[in-house]
This record gives sequence, structure tokens and C-alpha cells, in this order.
Amino acid sequence: MREHSDRLAPERIRRHRTIFISDIHLGSPGCKAELLIDFLHHNDCRTLYLIGDIVDFWSLKRNPYWTGAHSRVMDAILAKVRDGTRVVYVPGNHDEAFRDYCGLILAGVELVPEARHRTADGREFLVVHGDHFDGIVTYARWLALLGDRAYAAALWLNNLVNAVRRRLGFSYWSLAAFLKHRVKNAAMFISDFEQAVARAAHDRGADGVVCGHIHHPEMKVIGDVLYCNDGDWVESCSALVEDARGRLEIVRWTSFASEQSSGARKSRSVEPRVRAAA
Repeated sequence: MREHSDRLAPERIRRHRTIFISDIHLGSPGCKAELLIDFLHHNDCRTLYLIGDIVDFWSLKRNPYWTGAHSRVMDAILAKVRDGTRVVYVPGNHDEAFRDYCGLILAGVELVPEARHRTADGREFLVVHGDHFDGIVTYARWLALLGDRAYAAALWLNNLVNAVRRRLGFSYWSLAAFLKHRVKNAAMFISDFEQAVARAAHDRGADGVVCGHIHHPEMKVIGDVLYCNDGDWVESCSALVEDARGRLEIVRWTSFASEQSSGARKSRSVEPRVRAAA
């Protein structure tokens, strides 16, 4: 990262206390590796949480796929380690093979089954991937694998649509997310998932929870818990970031910062200020 960052003007690099990213799905055709590399080059932090499904072993087993951009994502993450960033890796269901190594530090990356993060303003957050709260993944693995194949087909169409959009000069747009959010059963699943994760955080005495898994960036108050989902780098191209005061926000990185002015290169979703009942 440092070699690239040295070519950027300091004012073009956003500096955060913490960055949370998940669901990169390296090894799958749907991974938006180039956009993630651009994000990593333009954003620094003290602590980087990788919250599962960083590598997609399900996809690699079904159809081996790896590009130079996927390798450069790994290089950018390891460059942050060398530059002094603490990197914490919480494996998910697509990279569950790494769960056997939780408790170890590999190439400077800490592997843990889950984490606790204290924000600058003193709040305690549970950090989990979230697949344990997904009944389909937990109790019907064959059904999850079947759904994964259908999802891969939707992402293939998504890539085709965005190839046309790029030729026309438009920024990235997720057809897969558009379809998913308009299917009633999918919307109900997202709501049920959010409630289950928030409830678990409450039961464990946390002020909030940060997760991934469902590819749906969101920040909302559920009961007395701040639920944060950092999204993904397949559909949403989003991350959750914390500033020096402990304020959280979702950043969407759907076009290349190097091609845009600093004021137009991202969209944000700032932390809710009003607490709402679940």
C-alpha cells in the first residue's frame, strides 16, 4: 500500500481509527477487487477488521478463478500490516477453513473466531461474521450451496450489466442487490437476521454489533443495540469506518477515486443519532 499511497497527495487519503470490511469473496468472479484496491489505497487506519468470506473457497472448489487483482488485494492488506496497521481476521462460512487456525497470527494477521472492539468514545461492539445466525447455512448446508450457485449466476449477469455501464461512462451499480432487495422473502430474511444478531449482542452485554454475511450494508438501532453491517465487495462495495471520536459511518466505494474529485468519490451513511425501538 505504501508504494501506491506515496504517489497520492496526503489530502486524498482518508485516515480512520478503524475500518471494517467483509465478504470480499476473493476467488469468485463477482469480487470487485479493483474497487477494493482503490479503497485500500485511499484509506488508512490503525485497525483493520476482516469480518469473514475474504476468500471464497466454495467458489474456488466449484470453478477455480483467481486474477492478478485478487492477488493485489492480498498484497494491499499485507502492506498495511507492514506499515503498522493491526489486522484482525474473523473467518466466515466461505473461508471457514481458516477457523482451524483461530488463535494464531499468520503473516502478522490475527485470526480469531470473533472479536470485541471498543470505540474511541468507549462503546463495546461484538464483531462477528454472522453466518451462525443464518439458519440456512447452519442447519441446511446443501440448501445454502444450491443458493450459492443461483447467486453466482445472478452475479454473472450483474458483471455483464456493469460492463455495458462502464462503456457508457456510468459508475458501478448492483443488479444483484436491486433484485434481492425487491424479493419479499429476501427482505424478511434480512430483517430476521438483523434482529437475531442484535439480540445476541444485547444478551452478551454489548452496545453494538458489527457483522457481514448478508451483503446488505446497514446501520440502525435495534432495541438498545447499534446494529452495523459493513456490506460486501460483490454487490455494495462498502465498508464501515470509525473516526477518531468514535463516530461510525458506512462508506460506499462504487467508482475509482483517482478518476473523481474528492467530494464525489464516495457516498456515506452516517451513524443514526436517534434510538428506535426494535
